[in-house]
Amino acid sequence: MKLMDGKKGIIFGVSNTHGIAYAIAKQLYEAGADIAFTYAGEAMEKRVRPLAEGMNAKLIMSCDVTKEDEVAAVFKECERIYGKLDFVVHAVAFAAKEDLQGRFIDTSRAGWDLAMGVSAYSLISLCKHAEPIMNEGGSIFALTYLGSEYVVANYNVMGVAKAALESSMRYLAADLGKKNVRVNCISAGAVKTLAAKGISGFDKMLKAAIAKSPLQRNVSLEDVGKAGLYLASDLSTGTTGQILYVDCGCHAVYASLEEMEIISNAMTVQHKE
Repeated sequence: MKLMDGKKGIIFGVSNTHGIAYAIAKQLYEAGADIAFTYAGEAMEKRVRPLAEGMNAKLIMSCDVTKEDEVAAVFKECERIYGKLDFVVHAVAFAAKEDLQGRFIDTSRAGWDLAMGVSAYSLISLCKHAEPIMNEGGSIFALTYLGSEYVVANYNVMGVAKAALESSMRYLAADLGKKNVRVNCISAGAVKTLAAKGISGFDKMLKAAIAKSPLQRNVSLEDVGKAGLYLASDLSTGTTGQILYVDCGCHAVYASLEEMEIISNAMTVQHKE
C-alpha cells in the first residue's frame, strides 16, 4: 500500500515540468494520490492538460484565483467528483516584472494590489471554499520564500506578498485547526525553475546559496516535492502553522566563511581603487 492511497486533493499552480508545483504533484501521484489540477486561462491549458492527464486527473479546470466565483466553482466541482478532499496545494504567485526590479519604494499601488491579491489573499480564498469539503485530518499548504524575512535583491514586492502569505497561513491554521485541518508553508531555497528565470541575477543567487548552505549545494525540485508529500500526508498530522524550510539550511546561516571571504575580497578591491 502506498502512502497516499485513497487520498484526494487539488493543486493550484502547475504550469510546466520544471516547477515546484509539478515536483510536488509528481511525488503525490507516485505515492498514490488522486489529484485535480487547475490552470490560469486558455493559454495555460495547453501546458497543464497533458501533465494532468498523465497523472490520470479526473478534474482539470480553469481558475483565476483572483475571481471568487471561479474558485467557488472549482471546489463545487471537486465536491461533485470527489466528495471530500484530503489536501489542497497553493502554488500560485505573481507580480508585475517592473515591480521586481529597481527600488521597492517605487512599487505602484496597482502592482502592490496585484501581487498581494494573486500571491497572498488567494490562500484565504482557497481555504474558505475548501473548508466545507475538507476531510478531518486534511492538509493545506502554500509555497513561500526567504525573501519574506530578508531583503533579497530583485524580489521586492513579492517578498512583502510572501510575508503576508505566511502570516495569513498562521491565522488560517488557527481557524481550521478546530476542524483538525492543518495549514502550513514550504519555504523552498533558490531552485532552477522557469519562473525563477524572471528574477534578475538569479544565477548569482544560486551561487550564493551554495556558498551559504551547510549542505554545500542548491536544493533540488525533488527535495521540495518530497517536503510537499510529507505535508500532504498523514506523516505530518502534528504539524500546523509552520514554515518548513527546504533550502539545504541557508535560512539558518547568516554568512558562511566562503561568503565572508568573497565580501572581504570585494571590499579590499574597492579600497584599493
